[in-house]
Amino acid sequence: MDKPSPHSVVELDQVVFTWPGNTTATLDIPSLTIQSGEHLFIKGPSGCGKSTLLGLLTGINTASSGSVKVLGNNLTEMSGSKRDKFRASNIGYIFQQFNLLPYLSVVENVMLPCQFSNLRRQQVSGDLASYAKQLLERLHLPVDLLDKPVAELSIGQQQRVAAARALMGKPKVVIADEPTSSLDYDNRTAFIELLLDQVNQAGSTLLFVSHDPTLEALFDRTINLEQLNQAGAKQ
Repeated sequence: MDKPSPHSVVELDQVVFTWPGNTTATLDIPSLTIQSGEHLFIKGPSGCGKSTLLGLLTGINTASSGSVKVLGNNLTEMSGSKRDKFRASNIGYIFQQFNLLPYLSVVENVMLPCQFSNLRRQQVSGDLASYAKQLLERLHLPVDLLDKPVAELSIGQQQRVAAARALMGKPKVVIADEPTSSLDYDNRTAFIELLLDQVNQAGSTLLFVSHDPTLEALFDRTINLEQLNQAGAKQ
């Protein structure tokens, strides 16, 4: 394992990503460093590569050139299976559409990461179900919903389940891809404040993608991906 810079979680160096068949790069990032414990807001217009960037950071996509280091690991040099294992053990992901499994209960959905990663299982002291319920309680999900199928929950309630699943087992990095797009402003702000609090308790770094500029002030730092790409294209 390469050693990361002091307190850095993500280090991108001269990263270019081009989709097969395209002549223009979707991403051209000269440099990006994200510090441990940082709450980072990532913005930019549709099509500027926000989801592609998240794919690189999780090892779902691999850079066409350059270095993508996450927690000291250069993902561009790892095999697909090793990237999958790394992602399961170290990254909690809140999807825009939540991607909850409808045939499982709320608690069963939240426990899933610990079934795919021994490392995240070891981070939980005691019973998995009890820990999952504690997370859901801290995210203000009513107790009477814990054993219900997630399909019976409202959008806002499903969002809290998705956040609890991402936080299960205290992953070092939590990535949120437009998770508040279907909520009104008051619920968006309340959810993010809860999420930030739980990320801090887990000691995780949060990377949050959104089109909503009103949420920026809640974060430590903002990067505009379109501007970052333009800087790379000029080099």
